[in-house]
Amino acid sequence: MPKVELDIETSASPEAVRAGLLDFSDRRPEIWPGLEPSLFEVYTIGDTFADVKEGSRMPGGNIWAKEHYDWSASDLVTWTVQESNFCAPGSFVSARIAPTDKGGSRIHVIWNRTPTSLTGRLATVLIQLTRGRPVAASMRKALAKLGTPPA
Repeated sequence: MPKVELDIETSASPEAVRAGLLDFSDRRPEIWPGLEPSLFEVYTIGDTFADVKEGSRMPGGNIWAKEHYDWSASDLVTWTVQESNFCAPGSFVSARIAPTDKGGSRIHVIWNRTPTSLTGRLATVLIQLTRGRPVAASMRKALAKLGTPPA
């Protein structure tokens, strides 16, 4: 699987970051840039997991994935593809959230997706060549929408 790792620092507390990652309300597409509201669907939410469909509009069509979110570890949120039109089942993204000395958070992201379509391959190449800049930009925009601008 193509893999990119990156770190993002924010003034948001670990609790605020985790709450944003786990907000599966109708507000989720407002928080996370690029999520298309018509492609967002919640199937199940448990105490430490959720199964949701998320997607984005792209030139030439939509991409989507049914993801299994797991937050059974207090400092880690992982979302793993169950079904998708652009990447293989088992592909995942994880975010490990740690407090910083300044009261904010450091988020270690592992983006590990295996593309299965032309759109998926193009996105993977872009993310790899930029060392994850589109992933980091999306997270920074979400943190700003939560009222916690990135550090």
